[in-house]
Amino acid sequence: MEALAPGLLALVVAAFFAGAVDAVVGGGGLIQIPALFAVHPGESAATLFGTNKCASIVGTANATWRYARRVVMPWRTILPAAFAAFAFSYVGAAAVAWLPRDAVRPLILVLLVVAAVYTLKKKEFGEAHRPAHSGHSELVYALLLGGGIGFYDGFFGPGTGSFLIFLFVRYFGFDFLHASASAKVVNVATNLAALLYFVPNGHVLPLLAVAMAAANVAGSQAGTWLALRHGSRFVRRVFLVLVAVLIVKFAWDTARGFV
Repeated sequence: MEALAPGLLALVVAAFFAGAVDAVVGGGGLIQIPALFAVHPGESAATLFGTNKCASIVGTANATWRYARRVVMPWRTILPAAFAAFAFSYVGAAAVAWLPRDAVRPLILVLLVVAAVYTLKKKEFGEAHRPAHSGHSELVYALLLGGGIGFYDGFFGPGTGSFLIFLFVRYFGFDFLHASASAKVVNVATNLAALLYFVPNGHVLPLLAVAMAAANVAGSQAGTWLALRHGSRFVRRVFLVLVAVLIVKFAWDTARGFV
C-alpha cells in the first residue's frame, strides 16, 4: 500500500483539478486520463477509461446540481439533447469497429480552430443570454445537437464539453454560463451511457474510482463557484484557454501520426 501512496496522491490531485476545469468548461479528461495512464501503465485502456468515467460523472453531476440551484436551466433544450446524446453515445462507440478514430483527428483539429477563431473575432459572443429557438424548432435542434455530440463522445471523446458549450452559444443563443450549465447535463448522459458498458464488463478500479470521485466533486465545487461568481466572461476566457490546449494536443497527435 505504501508504494501506491504517491501514485494515489497524484491521481487524487489530478482528479481535483480535472473536476474544477470540467465544472467551468469541460475538458477534465485532458488531466485525469493521462494521469491514470502514467500511474497505472500496466492496466488495460478500457479499465482506465472506465475508472475515469466513474470519477468524472460524480463530479459532473455535482456541478449540474450546483448550477441548477443558481441558474435558470433551459430544460426544454437540455433534456431532449441529453436523451439523444445518451442514445447516440452507444452508436458512436459501436462505430469505432468500422471507422478508425485517427481518421477524424485532422477534422476535429480544424473544427477546434474554427471555434477558437469564431469566439475570438466576435467579442460579444456568449455575453448575453438570448435563447434563439422555441417550440418545435427547439426540440429538433436539441435532438440534432445531442445526437451529434453523443456520437462524437462515444466514438472519440476529447473536447466534448468544449464543443457542447460552443454549440449551445452559437446555435441556441445561450451565454457562456448557461451553455456551461447545460453542457453538464448532456455530459452526465454520455458518461452514463459509457458506464453501462464499462461497469458490467468489470472495466473499473472501484477503490481508486471512489477516491478520485471524491476529489473530482471537491474540484467541481471550486470550479462551479468560480464560474457562478465571475460569470460568462470568465467562462469564455477559460473556454478559449482550453480550446488552445486542445488545438496544440490535436496538432501534435496529428503530426506524430504522419511521421
